[in-house]
Amino acid sequence: MGKVHAGFVQALGLQKSLGWPKNIVQTDDNINHPPPAYYFLRKLLKQLLEKNEKARFVVTGHSLGGALAILFPAILAFHEESWLLKRLGGIYTFGQPRVGDENFIEYMKGHLTKHEVPYYRVVYSNDMVPRMPYDNSTFMFKHFGTCIYYNSLYREKILVEEPDKNGSFLLLFIPKMLNAAWELMRSCILPCVHGRKYQEGGLLLFMRVVGLLLPGMPAHCPQDYVNSTRLGSSDHSTEDVAKYQKIGIVPA
Repeated sequence: MGKVHAGFVQALGLQKSLGWPKNIVQTDDNINHPPPAYYFLRKLLKQLLEKNEKARFVVTGHSLGGALAILFPAILAFHEESWLLKRLGGIYTFGQPRVGDENFIEYMKGHLTKHEVPYYRVVYSNDMVPRMPYDNSTFMFKHFGTCIYYNSLYREKILVEEPDKNGSFLLLFIPKMLNAAWELMRSCILPCVHGRKYQEGGLLLFMRVVGLLLPGMPAHCPQDYVNSTRLGSSDHSTEDVAKYQKIGIVPA
């Protein structure tokens, strides 16, 4: 499969000293514990899908959940669970970190193409998590899939990679701080324009203030991803429309 972040696969259910056996192995260490997430979900999905031959499922998640969302079908492919992969309707992640190297990407591209599974990564503005672990000669982590990028005005673009892919371009630090200041002001403006359902809580407002010094941290909060799907609008050029059409989407 290639190299994959150890912490993410352990969260999904990698078994200590056993790797990824197709079926869970009962040992003295785990006999009294619930099954790991991967095995539990795979069994549950099979039970549900067998009841309706037309039913399909999607996997989605935010942050670590996004990493697990792309790794779940990866392990299905590793275990040759073609029946489940054919029922997979799509993978949608929000603020997802990188999970694997270039070999992993090629492995996944092959299986997703084979089973016609679309994969979309939604990235909001300066969110630091999708820019980690680094894509460089040391860490060698890579992104793939269709990147749907929203700026702080909730304007949408289709990109190959989010801008400033490693979040380390120092010349952008001051613009990021100014953007964080705008996001703090926007928190007060949105409820006045769109109603109380857009009012942000005290913890998120505190994170917005912290973001003035650490831009990119509050941008990872789910609120901006929710707002992007609610308020997001597209400003598509002819090239953008062509990109959409290639992946089967008609832009609004």
